[in-house]
Amino acid sequence: MADTSKDAGLIQVLAKRLETKRLPWALSLKEKVDRGETLDEFDIQFLTEVFEDAQHIRPLVDRHPEWQDLATRLVQLYKEITDKALENEQAKAGSP
Repeated sequence: MADTSKDAGLIQVLAKRLETKRLPWALSLKEKVDRGETLDEFDIQFLTEVFEDAQHIRPLVDRHPEWQDLATRLVQLYKEITDKALENEQAKAGSP
């Protein structure tokens, strides 16, 4: 059985990190790719870290279904960013 107090503490830390770091950066990346720009090395490093962390916290989200909607929305946001970034890269590669 999971330690609910440990889960609560971890959720609090993750929520704070999302609010202060991850979401602002993700929204900034979304604006960047929506302007037709490509991602730089730091942006890609950020996304790699986010996807790795998502794999690690998946069991936590599975134990707490009340967080699944938020997790799904975040995954969708990151998918939109990466899809648009790929589109921008392909357009850049195809330009003369």
